[in-house]
Amino acid sequence: MNNFRIGFGYDVHQLQEGYEFWLGGIKLAHEKGAVGHSDADVLIHVICDAILGAADLRDIGFHFSDTDPQYKGIDSKILLKEVMKLLRNNGYELGNIDTTICLQQPKVNPHIPLMKQCLADVMEVKTSQISIKATTTEKLGFVGREEGVSAYCVALIQTKEN
Repeated sequence: MNNFRIGFGYDVHQLQEGYEFWLGGIKLAHEKGAVGHSDADVLIHVICDAILGAADLRDIGFHFSDTDPQYKGIDSKILLKEVMKLLRNNGYELGNIDTTICLQQPKVNPHIPLMKQCLADVMEVKTSQISIKATTTEKLGFVGREEGVSAYCVALIQTKEN
């Protein structure tokens, strides 16, 4: 019998000129980038939080503190790979994730296939297990003013079959 568990993730990063913009493991060309201790990949961060939450393994900040110098500027794909190891070492496997990115500019939809492939490779899952959607906020709020990016993720995990 499978033991299913659900986790949820939410994250926000400020956008500023002079920073690279990493999203879903790929670098987007844009005049602004996300600000953070790591590479500030908001999509990977919410995926990590949703998976960790589903497995009752706390959150990304607990495992990879933003005050720890070893994570300064780190590629978030490395963090995601570690989260997947934690998941599997605790007897779980990923069922699927469903994500939503809230971003006014740049347009995300053209990049979704490459993001899905990148994330699937890092997570060692099928691309069909990863859903990425994008929306604007119709120019409302900090996202609409292009001051930041936010993302949401729901993850379904299940106990590994022996």
